[in-house]
Amino acid sequence: MAKYKLEYIWLDGYEPVANLRGKTQVKDFDTFPSLAELPMWGFDGSSTRQAEGKSSDCLLKPVACYPDPTKTNGVLVMCEVMMPDGTPHPTNARATILDDPDAWFGFEQEYFLYQDGVPLGFPAGGGFPPPQGEYYTGVGYKNVGDIAREIVDTHLDLCLEAGINHEGINAEVAKGQWEFQIFGKGSKTAADQVWMARYLLLRLCEKYGVDVNWHCKPLGKDVDWNGSGMHSNFSTKYLREVGGKEYFEALMAAFDKYKNEHIAVYGPDNHLRLTGLHETQSIDKFNYGVANRGASIRVPHSFVNNDYKGYLEDRRPNSQGDPYKIASRILQTIATVPTK
Repeated sequence: MAKYKLEYIWLDGYEPVANLRGKTQVKDFDTFPSLAELPMWGFDGSSTRQAEGKSSDCLLKPVACYPDPTKTNGVLVMCEVMMPDGTPHPTNARATILDDPDAWFGFEQEYFLYQDGVPLGFPAGGGFPPPQGEYYTGVGYKNVGDIAREIVDTHLDLCLEAGINHEGINAEVAKGQWEFQIFGKGSKTAADQVWMARYLLLRLCEKYGVDVNWHCKPLGKDVDWNGSGMHSNFSTKYLREVGGKEYFEALMAAFDKYKNEHIAVYGPDNHLRLTGLHETQSIDKFNYGVANRGASIRVPHSFVNNDYKGYLEDRRPNSQGDPYKIASRILQTIATVPTK
């Protein structure tokens, strides 16, 4: 028997954006524990805006687990929050979402690294660095500084060692802005891994004295600096294998019809980001276009060249969006379109 350090991780009840929480318990196992072997646990919901003090107990239900590469015999345990009677807590967005293992999602998580209240590379006393231009996929100290590259490369390694389908990184358009990409099959699997990747990045940045700013427009909408999105690439088995122009156009009509329902779960303050500028479409409009990064949905050339089969990119979700809700809303809209 060996002692394993189980880090139970969950989403709290803060609004409009939940925070990640975590606490550790030590248990004995012969080998790395399976999900079925991980016990339910509890926490004080009155300290996370998920219960009142007079009835504060909430439960943690393990739903996914990964090896923790930063600890000997460490286990990262993604959890759903449950009520004492075993039913999903009102803040538990994962429990009731649509899921389909044949629905594939690729999330492009953008974010800013902040230190002393400003993005890395911004003057500490106020003002701005040189304007956007060379930062996107940039190389060199003047573009990325001296610690950002170490952080993002280490985060990539941690995710891969944890078994998370981290598929790449790049410096983004604004100074101090970065992106990582997560791929998963099934909305729950993909979203679990996004949340776990976010957790690993937050925890990694602690030792650098750096914060991760997930806000979609941290510098405000009135300056010429890009905001942060979480572009959501998606496909279904039908879209990959059958597709067709007629089905695609019907699908886009459905996305237009339900545009407000999508925006409602695509992250807070999106009106600051979706302005029609900085590679976005206006929040109250819907359009699509081939290779158009100013569209609501970007249609890859490969999709059209393959007889309208493959994947599409919804560019509206923002960097603070909940991937559980985003993936589920996309599947809800797809489900309204008949297939032959």
